[in-house]
Amino acid sequence: MSLVLVDAFTDRPFAGNPAAVAVLDRWPPDGVLQQVALELNLSETAFAVRRADGDLDLRWFTPTAEVDLCGHATLATAHLLGGTARFHTRSGLLACSTAGDWIEMAMPADPPVPRPLPDGTGLPRAVWAGVGRFDAVAVLEDAEAVRSLVPDLAGLAAVATRAVVVTAPGDRPGVDMVSRVFAPNVGVPEDPVTGSAHCMLAELWGDRLGRDELTGEQASARGGLVRMRRAGRTVVVSGQAVTVGRTTLEW
Repeated sequence: MSLVLVDAFTDRPFAGNPAAVAVLDRWPPDGVLQQVALELNLSETAFAVRRADGDLDLRWFTPTAEVDLCGHATLATAHLLGGTARFHTRSGLLACSTAGDWIEMAMPADPPVPRPLPDGTGLPRAVWAGVGRFDAVAVLEDAEAVRSLVPDLAGLAAVATRAVVVTAPGDRPGVDMVSRVFAPNVGVPEDPVTGSAHCMLAELWGDRLGRDELTGEQASARGGLVRMRRAGRTVVVSGQAVTVGRTTLEW
């Protein structure tokens, strides 16, 4: 199996979120897909198969589980295909297109609803907490609290969602919010840049700031910028990507 390594949500190598992408002629057994994702040990590996209508079926695997939605591996796959593609996924049709050297992905909006986090998460006191379709979210007092957070992964795993997103207002010009994402329940202690989480962050901060167009910084060690545009039931999530290598697995 041949795979391409792509850094997503960045315009330079070795930043953003790395994903491996395999475009296949047909689907191998699910166990093989999971073993490949575990072997590569990236936060997600994307597998795509072309359809007769020209679209592609797309699936995403962490080292331990298949997930229902992944933004950065979708961005990586679209980048590999030239920027424009239509993917059929567990979360419906995802349409990607180019906007200059950025790729736009129309993804389902995910407005969070208020819900207190359980005790024992190890998070600083949250200003607000809620839950979206996949993830819990905690709004912290300021960006420094997000940047300096040392996560209690066992405590965060007890929240029993795919991931826990911590966020706060931006602390530099051009950045509306900062965030970090921890997903120990699917084998990803900290995700470098999480496109799908921004479907929720766009709704949360769009309502708070009274705007439909936003820019977020995911403040992981690798870091990355994500643009968002709210459009009804859709959030257009945009990012850049660069190819950094190719690999072939043999067994």
